Amino acid sequence: MRPGFLIILFSWLFTVTLQASASEIPNDTTYIFLKDYGLYKTRKNNAIKHFYKALEDLKTDQPKVLVFSTGTYHFYPDGCETRVYYEANTLNAHPKVCAFHFENIKNLVIDGRGSHLIFHQEMQPFTFFNCQNITLKNVTIDWEQPFIGQAEVLRVNDLYMDIALNPRETPYRLEEGKIFFDVGNGQSNEWSKTLEFDRNDRYIVPHTGDIPCLGEDWDAYSAEATMPGIVRLHFNFKRKPQIGNFLIMQHATPTHAGIFITESENITIENLRLYHAAGSGILAQYSKNLEFDRYQAIPNRTKIRYLGGGFDGLQVVNCKDNILVDRCTFEGLVNEPVRVYSISLRVDEVVSANQVKCSYLNKQSEIQNWARPGDVVSFIGRNSDSSSETYTIKTVTAIDKEHFSLQFEQAIPNSLSAGDVIENLSWIPDLTIKNSNFKSSRASGLVVETAGKVEIENNTFESSGSAIRIAGDANTSLKTGGATDVSISGNIFTSLCNTSAYRYNEAIISIYPIIPALNDDTPVYHRNISIQNNRFNPFDYPLLYALSVNGLTFSGNTVTRSYDFAPFHNRLYTFSLEYCKHVEITDNNISDDLLGKNIYLKKTPENLLKTDMESIFTIEKY
Repeated sequence: MRPGFLIILFSWLFTVTLQASASEIPNDTTYIFLKDYGLYKTRKNNAIKHFYKALEDLKTDQPKVLVFSTGTYHFYPDGCETRVYYEANTLNAHPKVCAFHFENIKNLVIDGRGSHLIFHQEMQPFTFFNCQNITLKNVTIDWEQPFIGQAEVLRVNDLYMDIALNPRETPYRLEEGKIFFDVGNGQSNEWSKTLEFDRNDRYIVPHTGDIPCLGEDWDAYSAEATMPGIVRLHFNFKRKPQIGNFLIMQHATPTHAGIFITESENITIENLRLYHAAGSGILAQYSKNLEFDRYQAIPNRTKIRYLGGGFDGLQVVNCKDNILVDRCTFEGLVNEPVRVYSISLRVDEVVSANQVKCSYLNKQSEIQNWARPGDVVSFIGRNSDSSSETYTIKTVTAIDKEHFSLQFEQAIPNSLSAGDVIENLSWIPDLTIKNSNFKSSRASGLVVETAGKVEIENNTFESSGSAIRIAGDANTSLKTGGATDVSISGNIFTSLCNTSAYRYNEAIISIYPIIPALNDDTPVYHRNISIQNNRFNPFDYPLLYALSVNGLTFSGNTVTRSYDFAPFHNRLYTFSLEYCKHVEITDNNISDDLLGKNIYLKKTPENLLKTDMESIFTIEKY
């Protein structure tokens, strides 16, 4: 073939490719540059006013891109939108101070172009209310003064402990021998909880989750300033931290999310780094089709921080359709990195054959617009799983902000009584979490409480509690029904998993619904959970704990013992199966030195357990 013809052919193909790519970009996209509204790099000047100048130009339905000039910008509460939002697992202090407030906005890309947004005092950086087709990308969120303290351990003995604090980053004062941290507006909070992070490898030191970090009665200390930034804590702490390590000192209550998404759809968070927030890093509720791609809730290492992201990384509450978490990283959080769950209601009174009065279970479970006419619900008895029958809501009538009345299209069960629970089945999502890194944070790495399809694949877990906790609750604040289809495959569970004891964190994977009155007649809570082709590196006995599951598979996994830490758990079983049915444990590659090498059966029929490990495992029944 002649060279000239090849050149012409390749040129034609290149032109066609460019034309095809260009056709994918809407030709009516409007670019809105914040610099045109006066936004330039700032230090102590409040930059929020420039955004509100541009806001009116964002209210068209045509595609648009809001563009930052790369830089560092500071934001203060003055001049921000204030709104009343009831946010899950957040103190309902009102109003919320909303910096970038988007309401009824469609077809918008917000491109930070690598900008750093620095916030001051309690506020909510981004709020999306009743928005559609939004992408927020290429931006970093941080606080000048975090709402969590951090101290380096300088000296420890039986009489006192010396710690170093940074008064510029976390201003503090001593009052009657106690440490109080400034949170702005003349308010301060007393130090209340502690975690210890290893200085070099940045993980939560084993056995230091919650109170055991400094031992019982640790708050009986008496603080004395020995020089600026150095505080001596007089007390013989029952557990002494390692010199050089860092203490994370909690004192605040979550009041605002870093990013709050409510009653919105098709929202994407892309390439966003969140170093801190005044509550959850991202909180999404009553929204659908959400994607989190390369979202990082991590410590700001340039400021030598060990505290990371928000109080937790990502909470998805009463959402539906598809939730995707891909290529994300979570590290140094004081609550779970990812939690997906539903908030249900308590029945207060059965009014008639098709009407009930109901209420939220506590202040931090109050959220707006819990139900709409046409939503489908089920009822959960206090001591059992949800009913298989469903009911359609006809009307929703508010009584006050905590109580309301629901009328149904059908007659409700005669057995329904005060104290039972209503779960909204119309707001249950399918969940995919893949290619993500769950570094050391407090408690479970991932908490799953959804009846939708769940896929957890190709992630790395280093959680100080259970790597994955499949929960469910018919009795306390978060009342949710059981899992129905969960696949856990291709993940790595390192030796850092389950290094501290937390409630309901019974093993590296803990399937633990709350069912107080469990007996032989109680319906099985969870169904169809598959754990296949993963790699586990446990240093201790508990690998899998399962309570009330019908259809549980653990196969094709590689389990290799680690000697990184000394065993400490009271549960001396590799597998614990309680009130389970149809369990398969086969085709696994188990190291000879694995601790336990046993299967504990409690109210789990041995004839409903299929295993090929009888020759190397012992089976104990209760």
